[in-house]
Amino acid sequence: MTAVPVEKKINGHEPRFDPRALAEAEAIRTRAAAEAECARIKAQGEADAARTLAAEQAEELRLANERKRMRLEKDQADHDAYLAKKAAEAAKAKADGERTKKAEAEQAERDAQAAAEQERSERYWKWGARAIYAVGLLIAAPVQFLDFWDPHRKFLIAAPALLEGFALVLACGAAWAVAHRRDVLPYRIGIMLGAAIAATINLRGGMTNPDIGFNAGLIGAIASLGGPIVLMAYEHGIAQKADGIPSWREKRAVDRAKAEADAAREKARAEKKAAEEKAAAEKAEQQRRVEEEQKRKDADRKSGHEQVWKIAEAMRSARGSAVVTEQIWADAWYRVTGSKVVGITPEIEELTQSAQWRMKAVADAPIKGPLSLVDSQIKRHQKRDPEAPDGRRNNGGTPPVRRAGDTQPYSEGARRQIGRETAARKAEEKSE
Repeated sequence: MTAVPVEKKINGHEPRFDPRALAEAEAIRTRAAAEAECARIKAQGEADAARTLAAEQAEELRLANERKRMRLEKDQADHDAYLAKKAAEAAKAKADGERTKKAEAEQAERDAQAAAEQERSERYWKWGARAIYAVGLLIAAPVQFLDFWDPHRKFLIAAPALLEGFALVLACGAAWAVAHRRDVLPYRIGIMLGAAIAATINLRGGMTNPDIGFNAGLIGAIASLGGPIVLMAYEHGIAQKADGIPSWREKRAVDRAKAEADAAREKARAEKKAAEEKAAAEKAEQQRRVEEEQKRKDADRKSGHEQVWKIAEAMRSARGSAVVTEQIWADAWYRVTGSKVVGITPEIEELTQSAQWRMKAVADAPIKGPLSLVDSQIKRHQKRDPEAPDGRRNNGGTPPVRRAGDTQPYSEGARRQIGRETAARKAEEKSE
């Protein structure tokens, strides 16, 4: 509470005020104002902190919701991608199945067409061979009948039936042998023997009997041979098919495939040999370079570090190594110089330590001059001029309120410099 001066006099004297009371009143007022200001600042700070906390919580909630939304979107996108992938796989599997079925159907159709064609051609060949045999029999039999006709020996009229029937029966026997997987060669020999006899008789009859004539005898001989030959050729094909004997075309295809396989193997063998030769040449070249590099290292080390080289050679010989390896050279260097780092000698280590100590001294020394950070934090003890005005605030001599953290801490250099100056000042005061 502030004392207010009164205009009127008390007992004829001017009223007198105690300066101490005024100072205490001013201090109380200042403290109350400071406390009020502190309370206001504290309340404002708490309000600001509450708003900041609320804003941070709202931002955290928004970020959490945003992350949750993004996670849900990612999960949805992953699920959609998974469904799309499954659909694509199903479509691909279905398309592959359809293509497989279509290919199988086409292959089955081709096989059916091939089987039908084989059956048709076999049927044509079968009945064609039999027709040729029948036509040959119709041509050869009358020639033989005319040749064997004798009014005095009428029984010879059965000779053509015997000759032609001989070949026919043997042809039926050959067919039976093929069907039952028996040896068909004897039947073929009998067929050709009977056909040859019949052809000879027909040719002789055409040449000796004017009623027959040469042309009829010749065509009869051809008919006697042609029919059995065609029928035998048919039976031969059937027998090969039943026995699984490959045809000439199949043999040529097998030989061609074998030749191509041999050529491919030969090409692969040649390529492999070329690759091995190339790898061997590259390996030899690399070995040559390694040997040249080792020779260069040996010559350089021997000329530049003779003492270390002698120890390295001794260690190499003791260890049974062909050359001085990097490990042997490092061990020898350590044995001679005491340094585990190859290339570092005691002299170099001494120079390095000296340079490091110099750099440390320069880095730790305080900075002098206008750029010094030490001088700005050192309190200089100087006597104050009594006539100098008070530099503090116009607050009745009450110092301002100070709290922890208002002043930045002094640097380590400043503290050391203050300690040195304080010790020097105390020593100077003692000497005085």
